[in-house]
Amino acid sequence: MTALDQTLPHFHAIIPAGGVGSRLWPLSRAEAPKFLHDLTGSGHTLLRDTWNRLQPLTGDDAIMVVTGRAHRVAVLEQLPELAEANVVLESEPKDSSAAIGLAAAILHRRDPDVVVGSFAADHVISDAARFRAVVAEAVEVARAGYITTIGIAPTEAAVGFGYIKTGETLVVDGAPTAHLVDRFVEKPDLATATGYVESGDYFWNAGMFIARADVLLAQLAETRPGLHHGLMRIAEAWDTDERDDVVDATWPLLEKIAIDYSVAEPAADKGRLAVVRGDFPWDDVGDFSSLAKLLSGGRVGDLAILGEGARVLADSSSGVVVSQSQRLISLIGVSDIVVVDTPDALLVTTRENAQRVKAVVDAIKQAGRNDLL
Repeated sequence: MTALDQTLPHFHAIIPAGGVGSRLWPLSRAEAPKFLHDLTGSGHTLLRDTWNRLQPLTGDDAIMVVTGRAHRVAVLEQLPELAEANVVLESEPKDSSAAIGLAAAILHRRDPDVVVGSFAADHVISDAARFRAVVAEAVEVARAGYITTIGIAPTEAAVGFGYIKTGETLVVDGAPTAHLVDRFVEKPDLATATGYVESGDYFWNAGMFIARADVLLAQLAETRPGLHHGLMRIAEAWDTDERDDVVDATWPLLEKIAIDYSVAEPAADKGRLAVVRGDFPWDDVGDFSSLAKLLSGGRVGDLAILGEGARVLADSSSGVVVSQSQRLISLIGVSDIVVVDTPDALLVTTRENAQRVKAVVDAIKQAGRNDLL
């Protein structure tokens, strides 16, 4: 029986369900972030799709979700199978190191042999079976003692993603594509990205990490000892009556840093980080331009449309329309347009400028209009 036919022993998935997705404003908001939306027309939220991909590898009892206290009810509505003991609530956002590190520490106390895998709640992966096969490969590499990431085989010279440069080949049973990671590269310009893709030595960085919990925590202790100490203090109290008091006293003091910087990059520098090839369709739905490519639902000519009951008329127009209102939206002779219509905010831009939506959110914050966030 293969790994795809049964759960993987001692494997536990962590789903960090945080972040607002500011480049998808005004659709994605603080109270309804993008992981709580159906952004592809599949009929499921991104969070539910993430659970469905992972569940065959873990079963219902081996998935932990880390989310904000404000999203607890919505998450449990989406995931009724999620055990209360596997819900980790953040009092305030502290980035991925704290979220993933705390989950790993809790799970390690429950099972010293646990291998954990972190998978974002808001990514789109259309080939779930192939995804699970790659995760199974990454778990084998993790069991060998490496912190492991899944690098996505690039299909274009994308400038919206970070990249991973592969190093020497690793020989690990059950992991034919494993390599050491040479280094991480921040989002490049188009010419540089083109060179990366043509070389065949680079993957997109999808932010998926798989490791034995003890190995991940040891790396965190070496790189960020203060953060590690705080997380271990919370984990020790987690399954006791002292949990709330310890969390309230400790969580606000934790360092806010991405796991890429606290664990992945330092591990790569020490030859402790491996990568396996992710040859499945993947997108992080980072902006409305990405969304336009992913939508499988309604279309009017070259116009992709998202929204139940959306009313759109289009003539010689292309792009994407997202509607949460009953207003009629008419487009004539516009190319690659983005229109997002919500009850209290309207966004109009182009696919080329989709990454700049975050600047609008920053301006709204500076204006103190938190009601629009």
